[in-house]
Amino acid sequence: MIYLRSFLFECFFFAWTVFLAVLGCSVGLFTRRIIIWCGRAWGRGATLLLRLLCGITIEIRGRQHIPEGACIVVSKHQSTLEALLFFDLLTKPVYSMKAELARIPLLGYLIRRSGAIPIKRGGGAASLRDLIKRAREALEEGKQLIIFPEGTRAPPRTRGEYNPGAAAVYSRCDVPVIPVALNTGSFWGRRTLRKNPGRVLIEFLPAIEPGLERKAFQKLLEDVIEEGTGKLERESPGS
Repeated sequence: MIYLRSFLFECFFFAWTVFLAVLGCSVGLFTRRIIIWCGRAWGRGATLLLRLLCGITIEIRGRQHIPEGACIVVSKHQSTLEALLFFDLLTKPVYSMKAELARIPLLGYLIRRSGAIPIKRGGGAASLRDLIKRAREALEEGKQLIIFPEGTRAPPRTRGEYNPGAAAVYSRCDVPVIPVALNTGSFWGRRTLRKNPGRVLIEFLPAIEPGLERKAFQKLLEDVIEEGTGKLERESPGS
């Protein structure tokens, strides 16, 4: 039954994604605001489908830690789900993401028009400099930059290698960093149809304020996210 419900979710979610992509590409030619609206509708639709079809509820904690102005949101990355939900959880989201995602038909156009910052894998120092430059521009406009420091989705209860991008931006931009812990991979895993019923937990943790030395920041960031994620996974481990 879980696989049947998961299959139905995938069918409805795919249809919802295509509808919003076509709408965004059409109306988004005239205004970027419709693209952000589509992103929020995408996350809300996924949340509704997960609850109705898969028995998955989503609890968001720590919203009080999100500042009204510019900040860097650095999140654990286990699933597609958190990438969808940040559109709705933040007021002015800007994603830092793999450059190849910007080449996906329809969705790639929306990603570029949303103001996302594409990062080339293996781009080295040049990619890092471009990230810092574009991140600073976005933060000066009061936006909230989202970075997944592991670079790709990691299975639950594992610790991926943290890339230096978040620390580099932190060291050059005088804004707080909001770490995010979650357990999404226990319910919407990578490369699997199965969606396990249960309670997804996503927690915005207390801010790391500007001023730390870069290596000290990197260690603190990793420890805070991994410790927070471990607690959530133990509280709601999934099937």
